[in-house]
Amino acid sequence: MKDVEGKVAFITGGASGMGLGMARAFARAGMKVMIGDIQAEPAQKAVDELKAQGLDAACVQVDVSNLESVQAAADKTIDTFGKVHVISNNAGVAVGGYSETCNMRNWNWVVDVNLWGVVYGLQAFVPRILEQDEGGHVISTASMAGMVGLRGAGPYNATKFAVVGMMETFAADHRKHNIDASVLCPGIVATNIGDSGRNRPDEYGGVVKASEKDRTAEMLAQGLDPDIVGDLVLEAMLDDQFYIFTDPGLKNLIETRCERIIAGYDWAASCKSLKGAKQAGGLPG
Repeated sequence: MKDVEGKVAFITGGASGMGLGMARAFARAGMKVMIGDIQAEPAQKAVDELKAQGLDAACVQVDVSNLESVQAAADKTIDTFGKVHVISNNAGVAVGGYSETCNMRNWNWVVDVNLWGVVYGLQAFVPRILEQDEGGHVISTASMAGMVGLRGAGPYNATKFAVVGMMETFAADHRKHNIDASVLCPGIVATNIGDSGRNRPDEYGGVVKASEKDRTAEMLAQGLDPDIVGDLVLEAMLDDQFYIFTDPGLKNLIETRCERIIAGYDWAASCKSLKGAKQAGGLPG
């Protein structure tokens, strides 16, 4: 999208962190912004801040782990602004632990928010964008944990790798539909995701306070300003940039992973089991 002025954006997790950074950047660029967040009061505070600057914004309380809630948020966005052009599936929660021992309520929570939340955003908004036939852009927030496996974060890694794969597929599916796509893979950003347990619903075990032994909050506090991430996402959207990385200094992690993948192919090419085997020579699609 080369011209965003007057366009409508919907952002989940928009009341704080990177979501709020995007809301500020989008609104300053002349967009109409619908801030979606599970916390109503911070969302309204964010709207008040933007309106005080003469910017166009509204908010809606939304639980991205619930499809009906996301669909209702889509309805309110259309009712408020008439259309929608940009979706930012940004809401996310953090859960640590090994895949084989992590409590299943933790697994369910992180999957329902980080994975299904993106799916529900696509389901609720993309058909409306297609129906408008005015083009659009979909941004989903993954993580560097969706590019490289981080130790001790099996469930979180799984959801973020899934988001990267989903958006790569989405981009290919809609290349001819005038809908661009991006996947945001941030490194350390100064957000409050380390305290995401403050909004944990009862069905997943209820509110959980961050452990005093957890140094995540200290590390996050030293991270990139989320307002810079907001500006970065806007710039990437204008440049039609698919992969959005916040820390170029982490490129070596991607290079190391790619080297391991290539080494795996080299091994397959020389292994005894595949020698002389007949291959299809391609993939569906």
